[in-house]
Amino acid sequence: MGIQMIGIDHTTADVDTRALFSFTKKSSAEMMLNLKEQPGIMGCIIISTCNRMELWLSTEETFDEDLLELLCRQKQVEKEAYESAFIYRQGHEAAEHLFWLTCGLKSQILAEDQIISQVKDALSWARENFTTDGVLEVLFRKAVTAAKEVKTKVVFSRANETAMDQAILMLKKRGFLFDRSTCMVIGNGEMGKLAAQSLQQTGADVTVTVRQYRSGMVNIPLGCSRINYGERMEFLPECDLVVSATASPNFTLTRELLEQVEIRPKGKKLILIDLAVPRDIDPKAGGLEWVRLYDIDDFKLNDMSDKVRQSVNEARRILDKEMEEFYSWLQGRDMIPRIQEVKASAVEDLYLRIHKVLGRLPLEEEQKKALKNSIDTAAGKVIMKLIFGLRDSLDKEEFLDCLEGLEEVYDE
Repeated sequence: MGIQMIGIDHTTADVDTRALFSFTKKSSAEMMLNLKEQPGIMGCIIISTCNRMELWLSTEETFDEDLLELLCRQKQVEKEAYESAFIYRQGHEAAEHLFWLTCGLKSQILAEDQIISQVKDALSWARENFTTDGVLEVLFRKAVTAAKEVKTKVVFSRANETAMDQAILMLKKRGFLFDRSTCMVIGNGEMGKLAAQSLQQTGADVTVTVRQYRSGMVNIPLGCSRINYGERMEFLPECDLVVSATASPNFTLTRELLEQVEIRPKGKKLILIDLAVPRDIDPKAGGLEWVRLYDIDDFKLNDMSDKVRQSVNEARRILDKEMEEFYSWLQGRDMIPRIQEVKASAVEDLYLRIHKVLGRLPLEEEQKKALKNSIDTAAGKVIMKLIFGLRDSLDKEEFLDCLEGLEEVYDE
């Protein structure tokens, strides 16, 4: 059994390349189901967020397919054009990556909280589509458990920041006055709500768009106003800043739409922030003289402070312990068939040694059969306790030597 993954993220590819390899829930289900049918693939999970896409597989040891080839075939693109953007990991390296990823230590915003939910959601979606297996199930659950422990025990000064928080910080340094500004957030999903909350906390006047067909059943952050999505262009001339964060497959703002907007006062820029992957705002809009366009890749953290490095080291100790437990489980799982064979041989050996004694006992046949079953069960438990006791008290190589010795004894 092997663990393999291939991924793309904000450190290896720009927003447009990430968008090309992103998955909706529907397309990820199709991809996972197709992969699960392939020989050698035991389980499959896809993580697809604004900042990354990762394909995770649990495979038989003989599986040797090119994961990037599988991805590019699904996306109908040439593999050679994108090889440099992807990172491939397997075994312990892959497992360690997932643990660090899930607690936010590989995020664009260090130690951000959203990634835990994103990893949990990826596992849940794979479960719903019956594409996960025991190995990926335990790996992802352990990664989430470890991440929760890190969040509980380790303090990161920027742990609750989002991309919008980084954008606000950057714009404040450049002199943007939020408490005197009118802002519009296009999109009322999770990212849109977080963006609206962050803006509202700056003292800005914030309006959130709501799709008309959903307008009667959605909530907007406290303190924000609401308009229908179709009214966004009429409201836009009043805005100093517009954020778009939807899951729409189409642009929410195009250059053509913006060109129809009333000309702004000379020297006054309209700030557009695109937090979506794929993009919400037409990149050509940034070419307008009165527009300043940012996308999610424009908001990156500076180098870590000493305090943050100390927090990372504390998190490392927690993750190392949790990873060791996962490796022990995985190692034990791989050896279960061998241990079961030793157990069966030992129980059979015991029965051969005592069956004459059992035959002389003044018992009915059914009673002898019941006694034999009880002895088999008790002997099996004793043998398993002995073997797992050896596993827990010896290092890996010593235990494997013991197991191999027992196999040789019962193979005679």
